[in-house]
This record gives sequence, C-alpha cells and structure tokens, in this order.
Amino acid sequence: MAYVSVLLYGVGGIVVAGVALLVVFQEKLVYVPVLPGLTKSYPITPARLNLIYEDVWLRSSDGVRLHSWFIKLLPDSQGPTILFFQENAGNIAHRLEMVRIMIQKLNCNVFMLSYRGYGESDGYPSQHGIIKDAQAALDHLSQRTDIDTSRIVVFGRSLGGAVGAVLTKNNPEKVSALILENTFTSILDMAGVLLPFLKWFIGGSGTKSLKLLNFVVRSPWNTIDAIGEVKQPVLFLSGLQDEMVPPFHMKMLYAKAAARNSQCTFVEFPSGMHMDTWLTGGDVYWRTVMQFLVKHAPEEKKQR
Repeated sequence: MAYVSVLLYGVGGIVVAGVALLVVFQEKLVYVPVLPGLTKSYPITPARLNLIYEDVWLRSSDGVRLHSWFIKLLPDSQGPTILFFQENAGNIAHRLEMVRIMIQKLNCNVFMLSYRGYGESDGYPSQHGIIKDAQAALDHLSQRTDIDTSRIVVFGRSLGGAVGAVLTKNNPEKVSALILENTFTSILDMAGVLLPFLKWFIGGSGTKSLKLLNFVVRSPWNTIDAIGEVKQPVLFLSGLQDEMVPPFHMKMLYAKAAARNSQCTFVEFPSGMHMDTWLTGGDVYWRTVMQFLVKHAPEEKKQR
C-alpha cells in the first residue's frame, strides 16, 4: 500500500506540476516570436529577394502598433491579394522565400502581417489581441485604392489558419475565400498532443476529455467552431506527414465546414510535413491553389 501511495503521489505531483507550467507558460508554448538562437528582428527584408514592397504600419483597435509588408507582383498589379497569416514560430521574414514563389506562381499580391509581439510589431501575443491585429490588416486592405478589393483571399498556415478562420467568419463582405493549411481543430485538442497527460483534462468538443482544465487555457483558438460558420469558399491543404498537427485535425475541420458549406475543397499531399507542404507538393500544390483562386477570386468579379 505504501508503494501505491507513493506512486499516486508521484503521478499527482507530475500532473500538478504540468498544469502549473501550462498556466504560467502557455503563451510561450503557443506563441514563439523568437526562434532558438535567433533574434526578434527580421534576418532579411523583401528587398533582398528583389520584391516590390512597402512597409505598412497599422494600429489595432486597442492601440497596438503593428508592422507588415505589402508585396506586389507589379507596381500596378490588380490581381488577387492574399492576406497571409503565418505559423506560431519565427516571423514573417522566415516566410519570404515561400511568398516569393507564391507571387510568381499565383500572379498575386501578398500582405504579410506581423502579429503583436512578433517582428517589429509592439505588444505581446494573445488570442484576443491577434484577432484585433488581423482585423486591422483586413480593414487596411479593404480601404486601399491600388488593389481589387473584391479579390482579397485569406491564407493561413497552422496558427495562421486559426486566425484566418475567425477573420473570414467575421467578415463575409470583405473576404472572398479562405485557404487553410495544416491547421489544428483547437489549442485545447493540441494540448494533449504536446503534453499527452493533458488529454485527460483538456480537450475540444470532439474529444472524450473530462475538460476539467479547459478554463485555464487563455488562447483556445477553437478553429473547428469558427470554420463551421464560414460561408465563403474554403480550400483545405493537408500534408499527410505533418509531424506537429495530426492530419486528422484537417479532416475534422473539412467535415465541419462541408456540413454547412458546399464550396469546400480538401486536397492531401502525401509527403507534406508541417512546414514544407508548399515545397514538397511542387507544381500540384500551386496548381491546386491557382485553380481555387481562378474559381473563387476571378478577375471579372465586380466590386462589392
């Protein structure tokens, strides 16, 4: 009995310690503006890749100063504009090579937002804050006179997909379509992936978790709830070798969206990992996205 008691106390201690770490450090797990060994600043700018761009400074509705890059295919380009939301780690400069290829392959403009606390943006990241940041970026694009504002498409990868789903849901008149890549159903579901013992205490609506500790999660990012309310066309890009977000999360998101939205498309990439699906997918990846844009953000689309 003494052995059992010691074991139970030990397990209990581990659980308590794990929960304490989650409460105190959860933002550092969800948001990683600085990669290990690097600084918060941008290692390169679009100029290094000979891209036409402008620095855009925004102010969120709660007063946080935000930095972004607006990169154009050509000075007078009126093609579709992709509002790109990045993953949780690093900053927008680490996505520039992908964006360079995106612009070439899709003949589009790209707006890259630095979330609060990332890159040159002020503040500290949080779910409520980043939702305000995304809205500021979309509002800015919607007011520009040098783009076709009827062809704004939101593209989010991983955490960026959660951001994009909320923004698209909230702005049916401003966003033409949504693209999600390797996105999770919720941070609540991801807690059990990152720290397996938490799956018994934290979980989303589709899990068997007791959900006793859901209340301690400050950034739940319930993408699966948001995607069920999106009325615009949605393209789901899923890398089947994703080592971070289990691929079944993307299938669940698609199922939830398609139950109410007939304009959903799901495409799998057998060799795609979390960060490189765009690369390993090759021409098939870019052709898939281009076909989606041609159909749902066409050139002849009239101003709303």
